[in-house]
Amino acid sequence: MTENTKISESEQSQVANLAHVDVELVNAELVRMHQSSAQVINAEDVELSQSASLQTHAANVNSRQSAFGVVQAGEVTMQQSAVGAVRAEKISMNGSAGVVVAGSVEFGNAYAGIVASREVRAERIESIILLSRKVEGNVTTVIDTRGALIAGLVGGLFAGTMLLLGRALFGRK
Repeated sequence: MTENTKISESEQSQVANLAHVDVELVNAELVRMHQSSAQVINAEDVELSQSASLQTHAANVNSRQSAFGVVQAGEVTMQQSAVGAVRAEKISMNGSAGVVVAGSVEFGNAYAGIVASREVRAERIESIILLSRKVEGNVTTVIDTRGALIAGLVGGLFAGTMLLLGRALFGRK
């Protein structure tokens, strides 16, 4: 059974336990979801199991086999989960991520597009771009911090040269 409901601010509870439902907005101190989906979750603590959320704002997020669009939290723990973009002070994850921005990241077995963090610890991670001061573990990346800096400099130099050349050849006289 699928229900479309909205829990308003005035009806905000301490705990929201949701199972097999689709909701637009959830505001509570603790949100637990099992095989459910939510457009927006605002909570202190969020626990998802086989669920999905488009936007999640919380102090602590804990998920297992779940999917997220955007997560903004203090601490995030994800097991076999996927996220489009996550921003947190501390992240521990196994799964897939598009963009990860954090103070500290600990990856188990993960795939990530872009990772920007002060420190990264990884059992095994594959990423496209990795920007970090300190990296420990088995990391495979297409562009690391040094490569990103060189690519930016070369790209800027090439773009500047093309603009100057274009202005010289096709500029007004």
